[in-house]
Amino acid sequence: MGTIIDYLKEYGGYSLREKPFNEVDNLVLSQFSYLKFDGMVPGTKEGKKAVSLRSLDLHKEKRKLFADERFLEENQALYQGMRESIRFSGLKLNYYENIINTETETQFSAVTLFLEDGTVYVSYRGTDETLVGWKEDLNLAFSQPVRGQLRSVEYLNQVGEKLSGRFYVGGHSKGGNFAVYGAVNCRRDIQDRILGVFSNDGPGFRPEIRKEWNDEWMKDRVVKIIPHSSLVGLLLEFHAVNYKVVESKTMGVLQHNPFTWLVQEDGFAEVKEVYKGRKFLDETLNQWILSLDEGELHTFVETLYEVVSASEAATLLEFTADWKTSVTAVVAAIKDLEEETASMLKKIVLSLFELMAERVKEQLQKKIGLVP
Repeated sequence: MGTIIDYLKEYGGYSLREKPFNEVDNLVLSQFSYLKFDGMVPGTKEGKKAVSLRSLDLHKEKRKLFADERFLEENQALYQGMRESIRFSGLKLNYYENIINTETETQFSAVTLFLEDGTVYVSYRGTDETLVGWKEDLNLAFSQPVRGQLRSVEYLNQVGEKLSGRFYVGGHSKGGNFAVYGAVNCRRDIQDRILGVFSNDGPGFRPEIRKEWNDEWMKDRVVKIIPHSSLVGLLLEFHAVNYKVVESKTMGVLQHNPFTWLVQEDGFAEVKEVYKGRKFLDETLNQWILSLDEGELHTFVETLYEVVSASEAATLLEFTADWKTSVTAVVAAIKDLEEETASMLKKIVLSLFELMAERVKEQLQKKIGLVP
């Protein structure tokens, strides 16, 4: 067994005609959208031809593709594996969009990918390294759609008009949430051409948001894939959802990283269910979110954001890099909060560090009082 990087080495020599598009290909393409294509790939309104993967190699600002340092080495290996493979080397890109707006608390990015066999994959980027991107994640807990979700519908309607055939939609993390929201709410004539929707460990939706959705359409089209110890993928998941559980080479919240998911031959290494302890935590957190009214939830989200922002970090990378300063700021901001709210804040902040900097987990637990 290996990861998607190993998959590219072992199966990259097969064309999509020899081995048709599969769920692992979906994860490759959803992670690919984390690369920064600004100034290299045409936007939705430019009316330009798609650019080739090969052309990115020649671009004078190629190094900016890997500006997200969270996955720097992995993204470089992913890009190189795709570039050297028969399977993806002929890939073309178009309709790139990247919006980061602190005033509207929006972080949205998407790109449409064209493979040589005619397969088209609309890929929504997940949460990037900015704090505004993470704040939008928190806003998903409200009963009204966030701006990024609304933009996911607009983007799919715009791109769908330009596509002549059928296509896939997908993304990782918040990108998976946007993929589902966009597909379920786009124009019916475009929706009818969607072959499948992939949510790779993407959070779910509040009941108020999905109450009028076509569950039969979703059952036939939406594929949710989560790791063995999923936290993000089961957040805000209040309905019976069919999902596939993938084994990972690591533990805990770090499994949210798709480069840890295990691949067996040309499919995922699947297990039957999420770890019981993690599922209990997910269910507890979800029920607690539902127990809050809009005012209480707004206070919680704003408080959590202020707690993290108290470190004066501009990105999550900075927040976890100078962890001693960040923890001191977090402890000071939490000390006067109501006990239950403070407890939830501690757990979420711990998850942030677990995702971004495993090395500080033990020290953080002791510092904020989760363990003696």
